[in-house]
Amino acid sequence: MSSFDTSRLDRIKGWMQGYVDARRYPGCSVLVAQGGNEVFYHDCGLRDVAGGLPWQRDTVARIYSMTKPITSVALMILVERGLVHLDAPVSDFIPGFADARCLVPDASDLSQTEPCAAPTLHQLLTHTSGVSYSFNPGVVSTAMREGKMDFGPGQLTLAQMSDKLAELPLAFRPGTRWEYSVGIDLIGRVIEVISGKPFGTFLQDEIFDPLGMDETRFILPEGLKDRFASLYTPLAGDSFDLNAKDKSEETLRQTDGVEGSPYLDTKMQSGGGGLVGTIDDYARFTDMLRAGGKGILSPHTLSFMMRNHLPGDIASMGPASFAEQPMDGMGFGIGGAVVLDPGRVRVPGSVGDFSWGGMASTFFWVDPVQDLSVIFFTQLAPSSSYPSRSQLKALIHGALT
Repeated sequence: MSSFDTSRLDRIKGWMQGYVDARRYPGCSVLVAQGGNEVFYHDCGLRDVAGGLPWQRDTVARIYSMTKPITSVALMILVERGLVHLDAPVSDFIPGFADARCLVPDASDLSQTEPCAAPTLHQLLTHTSGVSYSFNPGVVSTAMREGKMDFGPGQLTLAQMSDKLAELPLAFRPGTRWEYSVGIDLIGRVIEVISGKPFGTFLQDEIFDPLGMDETRFILPEGLKDRFASLYTPLAGDSFDLNAKDKSEETLRQTDGVEGSPYLDTKMQSGGGGLVGTIDDYARFTDMLRAGGKGILSPHTLSFMMRNHLPGDIASMGPASFAEQPMDGMGFGIGGAVVLDPGRVRVPGSVGDFSWGGMASTFFWVDPVQDLSVIFFTQLAPSSSYPSRSQLKALIHGALT
């Protein structure tokens, strides 16, 4: 394990300030820990531009898809207890998937389908299930977009949205491709069915309370409203439209703030993207991953989760979808990406790095070789706007001696 050159770590401060000064990010924070000890923290910029409110360590942010690893850990808790196995079909828990159908190859219409097996829980966790996201290309994604089926905050419950999604065909035969998806949202519903608890209650009982993640929830607690960051986009239209070409004249156009935010009153408990929380709360979760479970999971289960579960890298499975990570040289485990070959990823890193990000440009990774956990928080969607993730990894590895 290497140590850090603190003067090189300090380069991160200037890099962060550069993003803020260029009005690319409103504000941001970085937390680096090695061996469970904090070695670097810095924040700069604003959590609310119009109000001139500073981005601080206790700022509450939307973590979006960084919810997925938390949900994945929650299911593995049930797997460890012998209550479910990963090859179980999702139809055992969500009956709407019992008579599953998938699109025929090159289908141009939702009616062009054939029978197929229901996706397994493992396929949902690894994005090989045939479910999709509305921002991906294809006829299923178009139907999801028209039906607002991305499990976003709103007045439908997890059970209602899962049943609604089950009415659509799968985009492809399960197990044949990799496509970023709402599969882990369906896992949240599976957890409710098995545990008999609302999904958020299960997370609080089994993960949040034991780890002290008191400020991570699906609904913004009343006492945290004053620390909730606004969300921005450089796009002229929908900040989740990954194919949009039209940029806004304002690089930080606000799309959500405290007033009127759907996170004040949502019935959706989205295991794929619904949590809000602080950087220190998420650091408690990443340190659990790094340290081998801390009683939440066995270290052997965590090791199993953080290895590649695909036949090769993501690129080898023909994805046409958006992803929060590069695909060449990158595998996928249970709820997160795994570096197989840093050279092919083209970003400095260690073999076995486990990571994922969120649509508002948040990002984390756990490095088992250097015993590191690194978290980046900001609030700008979409996350594909700037190359901050690869730049931060280069900065961190450039500071290792």
